[in-house]
Amino acid sequence: MSLQERIIGELQTSMKNRDRVRTDAVRVVIGEFQRQPAKDLTDEQVVGIIKKLAKSEKELLAASGKEDSGFIEILEGYLPRQADEEEIRQWIVEHIDFSQLNNKMQAMKPIMANFGSTTDGNTVKKILMAIDG
Repeated sequence: MSLQERIIGELQTSMKNRDRVRTDAVRVVIGEFQRQPAKDLTDEQVVGIIKKLAKSEKELLAASGKEDSGFIEILEGYLPRQADEEEIRQWIVEHIDFSQLNNKMQAMKPIMANFGSTTDGNTVKKILMAIDG
């Protein structure tokens, strides 16, 4: 079962359970699915949509001065496990030879290619800036 199918299936479940916050969150995600040119989305496309929605919600909360909404927690529940900073740092130490690069930021491409949707560029950039080299 694809991630898209799983999310669509959860709409009925959340409605039966009268979980208003989850129902509303799932409806927003499904609405984004329907805006896409392709109707059958890959899991990678679905993850991209969810990340975009979560980022937008975080920006809105930051602008309004609010702490958190259940919406972000629900969205992040659909995302793959994120690599922690220690995992990323360990991979960099084992696989990146900084002597071959003009600057540390040139390591972004192979790092992001390896970790894909399990990390974001800001986290990788922060780790690279902290590495001595």
